[in-house]
Amino acid sequence: MKRDFIVIDDNKLDCYIAEKIISNTGMSEHIQLFSDARQALEYITNNTCLNITGQTVITLDIQMPLMNGFEFIEAFELLPPEVQDRYVIFLLSSSINDVDVNRVQNYRSVKHLLNKPLTITRMCSLIEQLS
Repeated sequence: MKRDFIVIDDNKLDCYIAEKIISNTGMSEHIQLFSDARQALEYITNNTCLNITGQTVITLDIQMPLMNGFEFIEAFELLPPEVQDRYVIFLLSSSINDVDVNRVQNYRSVKHLLNKPLTITRMCSLIEQLS
């Protein structure tokens, strides 16, 4: 099953790389890119009629200005459950530390904490686990 993806990363190069990796998995229907987590949250909030079949995968960078990944998740988890259930979040970090690992466990919407860079093999494996 092909899925929709949302990539949230303030680094345009990382967005581009994530888009290419996701596209090369052959498992993507549509990929939406955001360099600002606030805009992504607004998009999700305003497009609640989307994602009728299957969950949309969100790849979310932790370290971003204005709204970081954890702030995004906290706001996301305030959305109605029927909206949250349409998404699954893969949280990305350039350096995973114990504080982040422990903090992620408090969020039901985060399915995986991943070290950058993404790889096609890792992304395929994670997507297959969702099926």
